[in-house]
Amino acid sequence: MIGQFQEKGMGAMAMKLSTLVEQLAQQGAAPTVSLENDPTLEGLSPIEQAEPQTLSYVGSDQYAHHIATTAAAALILPLDPTLQAQATARGLPWLATKVPRALLAQAIGCFYQPFQPEPGIDATAIIHPTVQLGKGVSISPHVVIQAGVTLGDGVCIYPNVVIYPGVTIGDRTVLHANCVIHERSQIGPDCVIHSGVAIGAEGFGFVPIPEGWLKMPQSGHVILEAGVEIGCNSAVDRPALGVTRIGTNTKIDNLVQIGHGSDIGPNCALASQTGLAGAVKLGQRVILAGQVGIADYVKVGDGAIASAKAGISSNIAAGETVAGYPAIPHKLWLKLAAIQKRLPEMYKYFRQVTR
Repeated sequence: MIGQFQEKGMGAMAMKLSTLVEQLAQQGAAPTVSLENDPTLEGLSPIEQAEPQTLSYVGSDQYAHHIATTAAAALILPLDPTLQAQATARGLPWLATKVPRALLAQAIGCFYQPFQPEPGIDATAIIHPTVQLGKGVSISPHVVIQAGVTLGDGVCIYPNVVIYPGVTIGDRTVLHANCVIHERSQIGPDCVIHSGVAIGAEGFGFVPIPEGWLKMPQSGHVILEAGVEIGCNSAVDRPALGVTRIGTNTKIDNLVQIGHGSDIGPNCALASQTGLAGAVKLGQRVILAGQVGIADYVKVGDGAIASAKAGISSNIAAGETVAGYPAIPHKLWLKLAAIQKRLPEMYKYFRQVTR
């Protein structure tokens, strides 16, 4: 479930629920609203631990029992008349929408903004004289920026980041502490690179020869298009030749490996511990759950989904959902999983009839 969004007393400005509704409307949200009263809200809290003077969230009828006991001052609900009636019966004002998690995200943004340093360059930063800096750039302590780098307007760089030569970073992109951007990488606008990420490091390129392994120079580079977000301690490797590309608005979780020469389409989502070998191609809006592994040169079509721990060694058609190792259609995998539980008794029966 959702963690604590905003602790009371954390410095967020309190506001009336009606004011929050106005701010959400300015963002294009148009929830159904029931204002039994107009409480002052000091933030948000999860429904299981809801605190007074906070807005909380019930995503489905699975959590309906919390409505009877919650201390929250108001609720975000789905378009469910039963849940809405429960809240009304308790005198709780509510906001309801078709996608309550999206409304939740917008509401959090009205109370909470992550810390971001003020524009300026710390005296301990080491910046090569050929670096081109945009307007309003923030460069924190102990950052190292090497020759020929270009930073766009509003770029924010946290402590201990290292940027190798020839890198381009687009407007408003954020580089969190201790990430490394290797040579000639191109990062678009509005990207977020979290702590410990390595972008553009050498791909795993070794040629087997009689004496052992011959290292293949990795002369390519990495391109991250606009709006890409990459979680902590992930790696996107550059190829021997050409480009490793991450498409617009793709979101990558912590501890993900993107192999050299891979091409990931726009609006994909890759969960933690997923690993892509070299030259993997994902279409748009592909979803890979945790610990999915994909062999080299595999193509995954638009809108495909791989469930957790799927092992993909051959191409997946657009719109297909797969599971298991090796990955097979998800519906077939569910049938096999159900049969697997009965294998001991089936084997016992088989032994009896074949004696």
